[in-house]
Amino acid sequence: MSDSGSSLHLAVALDGAGWHPSAWREPGARPTELLTPRYWSDLVLEAERGLLDFVTIDDSLGLQSSSRTEPDRRTDQVRGRLDAVLTAARVAPLTSHIGLVPTVVVTHTEPFHIAKAIATLDYVSSGRAGVQVRVSARPDEAAHFGRRTLPPISFDDLSTPQAQELIVELFAETADYVEVVRRLWDSWEDDAEIRDVASGRFVDRDKLHYIDFEGRWFSVKGPSITPRPPQGQPVVTALAHQSVPYRLVAGSADIGYVTPHDATQVREVTDEIRTGQADAGRSGETVHVFGDLVVFLDDTAEAAEDRKARLDELTGSPYVSDAAVFVGTPAQLADLLQEWHLAGLSGFRLRPATIPHDLERITRALVPELQRRQAFRTGYAASTLRGLLGLARPANRYAAI
Repeated sequence: MSDSGSSLHLAVALDGAGWHPSAWREPGARPTELLTPRYWSDLVLEAERGLLDFVTIDDSLGLQSSSRTEPDRRTDQVRGRLDAVLTAARVAPLTSHIGLVPTVVVTHTEPFHIAKAIATLDYVSSGRAGVQVRVSARPDEAAHFGRRTLPPISFDDLSTPQAQELIVELFAETADYVEVVRRLWDSWEDDAEIRDVASGRFVDRDKLHYIDFEGRWFSVKGPSITPRPPQGQPVVTALAHQSVPYRLVAGSADIGYVTPHDATQVREVTDEIRTGQADAGRSGETVHVFGDLVVFLDDTAEAAEDRKARLDELTGSPYVSDAAVFVGTPAQLADLLQEWHLAGLSGFRLRPATIPHDLERITRALVPELQRRQAFRTGYAASTLRGLLGLARPANRYAAI
């Protein structure tokens, strides 16, 4: 089910100095501070001042690259980043309302560790944690771990049968990964901790549960060592570009980020995800579909176009993205968001082309424009991320009825 209200949801995707590869060279950028806690807390606090639902923090297991499938040797673009989960945990106590959704590459990590880390983030943030699960098909990232080898696949080869077979396998593994994580979050019942000093009982052992997951990729006994998170289930999100990841969103996620380029594609993608949701037996659940957009925002469309052209010249080529690239004014962007919202999207994740400029244009110009149109909140009305998104706190699957 999509969000039935007139208000749309809004998030921002944070990555380094911005999503344009030459963003770090802008006059207002802070390239010397990219690895400092103050930089990240400033960005998230700015997003919170704009009343956004949440921020995602990008991450990977390899250096950033101008290629989607392999490393490059460029030295004129930002390379190196902090761990997204640890960054979110550092920022969490400084914020009060906004959701924190770090990216985790699940292909080479263990679900037990991630379940514990995101549960901890949920405690640190008092119920505002989520996670973006990411698949990695890059051989260079697999080589860091030595557990498996992946064949090199170029972007042009993604439609071949061999590449599609690998994609199907990696996303099937991810679905199992999410299932293990969700079971671990439920492995403690909500009232498992007694903490009764008089009787000397801290935990009711009958309310801790083995999950006994056995699958092709994982065999996990459980329970977790971290009690059930404040939200019960932190929000699970995933980026999806085609049918295979659409099925992951439909069957396993709370939010899917998709990359349509017009309203017709919005309808096609949302229809496919809703069909997949029904096939997965989740037609009665809320699964949000957010549209991803890279944004260049200025007071005039000409100024935004000039800024993009200047950045493209520094890079040496026109900027392209997996998502649509919007260049214009906040009012023009508001028009587009409302059009796509009516076509079926419940929200949007905006990728600021440059930070802080485009982030501030989102929070200080786009948000007020949407508020004038009564299309966005004027205050936070919930204390948890699930609450902001209209997602109920789920019952524990192991608790006795």
